[in-house]
Amino acid sequence: MSWNSTPSAFLVLANGRVFEGKSFGASGETLGEVVFTTGMTGYLETLTDPSYNGQIVTQTFPLIGNYGVIPEDFESAAVQPKGYIAREWCEYPSNFRSQGNIDAFLKERGIVGLCGVDTRELTRVIRDNGVMGGVITANPENVDMKKLTAFRITDAVANVSIKEVRRETPPEPKYRVALWDFGVKENIVRNLFSRGCEVIQIPYGYTAEQIRAFEPDGVMLSNGPGDPAENTGIIAELRKVADAKVPIFGICLGHQLLALSMGGATSKLKYGHRGANQPARDVKTGRVSITTQNHGYMVDSESLGAKGTQIGELRYINANDGTCEGIDYLSIPAFTVQFHPEAAAGPRDTSFLFDRFLTLMDERSLYKK
Repeated sequence: MSWNSTPSAFLVLANGRVFEGKSFGASGETLGEVVFTTGMTGYLETLTDPSYNGQIVTQTFPLIGNYGVIPEDFESAAVQPKGYIAREWCEYPSNFRSQGNIDAFLKERGIVGLCGVDTRELTRVIRDNGVMGGVITANPENVDMKKLTAFRITDAVANVSIKEVRRETPPEPKYRVALWDFGVKENIVRNLFSRGCEVIQIPYGYTAEQIRAFEPDGVMLSNGPGDPAENTGIIAELRKVADAKVPIFGICLGHQLLALSMGGATSKLKYGHRGANQPARDVKTGRVSITTQNHGYMVDSESLGAKGTQIGELRYINANDGTCEGIDYLSIPAFTVQFHPEAAAGPRDTSFLFDRFLTLMDERSLYKK
C-alpha cells in the first residue's frame, strides 16, 4: 500500500538507534519493551495475548493483516501490547470471517503502530543487543533517554489477571480444574472445557486456602507476562498448593512460577522465544515437536538440582539453544512446559499434554469421588 499521505513516525531505542517509518493504528506516543515475533500467521492471537503486556511487538513477517480482524480468534478481550510494528499492513484483507482491517482495529483500540520500517534490521538490532526499551513517537528529538533506558515492565500479572472468579461448566463435567489466571489465553480454557472440565478461573491474588476451598481435581497454572521472580506472593502461595499434592499442570509463566516455588531459579533471555516455529525436544523419547512460544525468561536447568535436592527432571529442551522447555516434578504430581500446547503450532503436536493432565487428575485427585 502507499504511505505517501501518512504522517511520519519513529521508533527510538534505548541504545540510541532510531528507525523512521509511517504511523498506523492510533496516533500518539507509546513506551514499552521492544521484542520481535517470528510467526507468519497468528497476528490476532499475538495482539490479544496477555503475555505481551507492556511490550512493543515487532512482526518479522513482512505483510501483516492479510486475513483481517476475526474476533473469534482473539485470546483475550483486550489488545495487550503497548505498541505494534510491521513492515507493511494489508488495506484490503481477504477472508470470509474478516470484520475489518488491522489499521482500523488498532485505531479503535487506541494502539499506536509503526509501519514502513526495515523490520529485518530492527530484528538484527534486538538479536545483537537484546530486548530493550523503546518509544514510538512523532517527535524523536523530545524523547527522554534517561527514562527510556530505565524502563522495565512492572506489575504485569496484576494488569492482566481477572478481577473475580469465573466458572464455565460443561453439561456433564468429568473434572474440576482451578485455573490460576496470570494472564490466561482463551484457548487454554477451550482445551480444558472441550475435555469435560469444569473450569474455575481464579484471580492471581488468591491464596492457597481459597483455591483449595473449590476442591479442584487439578490446578492449571496459566501463561502470563513479566518477570516471574517479581511475583513473590504468588510463589509463596503456590508452594502451599504444591505441598498439598494437588495435580498441577503449568504453561509458560506458570512453568516458571512453579519452578521458583520449588526452589528453582529463573533468568532473562537475551531476546526471548516468540513465534510459532520453536522446536522442543522430549529428552525422554527424542521426539521433536514444533511449538508456539512467547516468553522472555527461562527456568535455569541447573537449578532443578539446586542445594543437593533434585526437585524435578528436565523433560523438554529447546532444540535451538538447549534451554529448559519442560519439567516433570519428582515429589509432587506436577509437570510444566515453557511452550504453548494450546496454540496449535504443529498444529496438534503437543495438545496431548492436556490429556496427560487429565490422566494425572484421574490418578491423583484429592477430591474426585
